[in-house]
Amino acid sequence: MNLHFFPFTGNPPEKKGFALILTLSVLVVVMALTGVMISYMDTVRQDTLETKAMIQSNLYFKDMKSFIAKFKNRKTLYTVLYAAPVPLQSEDGRFSLTLRCRPLTSGVNINWLAYGSAQVMHLQYNAAVKVFEALAVMYELEDPARLEEMIISAIGTKDSGELDDQSRLRQKNGIISYQQFMHIVTRYQFETDDKHVGDIPWDKYFVFNPIEKKPEENRIFGDYMSIELIAILFDIDIETLKEQWIPGTGALKKLLEENAVEYEPKLFSKEFVARSFCTVDFGFKGRSYRFAFVDSEGEVKDFEFYGKQ
Repeated sequence: MNLHFFPFTGNPPEKKGFALILTLSVLVVVMALTGVMISYMDTVRQDTLETKAMIQSNLYFKDMKSFIAKFKNRKTLYTVLYAAPVPLQSEDGRFSLTLRCRPLTSGVNINWLAYGSAQVMHLQYNAAVKVFEALAVMYELEDPARLEEMIISAIGTKDSGELDDQSRLRQKNGIISYQQFMHIVTRYQFETDDKHVGDIPWDKYFVFNPIEKKPEENRIFGDYMSIELIAILFDIDIETLKEQWIPGTGALKKLLEENAVEYEPKLFSKEFVARSFCTVDFGFKGRSYRFAFVDSEGEVKDFEFYGKQ
């Protein structure tokens, strides 16, 4: 009997299935890696854009220093800048930015919270506590005592001079910038899961400056306070303030006289203070960015990049 062998031209079914499964697995891995790479590239691209924007903001800051240096009379310059944001544009129209300025002492200094035991600072301390406690109630903070404890720990006290070793704000001058303060708020929010603390517009109530060496120089430039702060400090209805309050020379005295409100004049500056805090908003590659600086006693300094807004 002759046996004939016919060659098998196909692949065994089980091997075909194995090959198919292997191919799909490779595709899944490739797709996953592609997704990771795309995400990574987007992150790198964003980081690169942020770096370029920071470089651009440094260039704008140099322009700001040159621009402000031209004005020898700071009172005249800032009387205009305090009134409303000022748009600036390059001659060719390619670059534009918006400059906003306010007095560096137009709010309650957050560092005053740490001076409860200093009798010479009782006015300042009481004002800081009044505002902080009012905000805690208004925004229903979960653990205001813990937040205050974290703030005071970061500031240190005049008596002990001790600062929290774990804090990134370990310095002699306490909390000296809004960005530094927000690091504390973020830590508190993470620790307590307080969803309300992020809703507070802290910069409408507090300023973040070093304590002046002379107690009597720790004052608020009241003529340019926010209506939100005025409402808390003097118990005036905020709707009334929206109608009556116009910042400017002599504004606080006029407002309080109209509303028959008594106040402690020692806590407020009577004359123009040549110390200003400014922010600059500018567009870069289709996004909006911000930086800040201080103009104190004729010196423009303390550049701080806030990043994308």
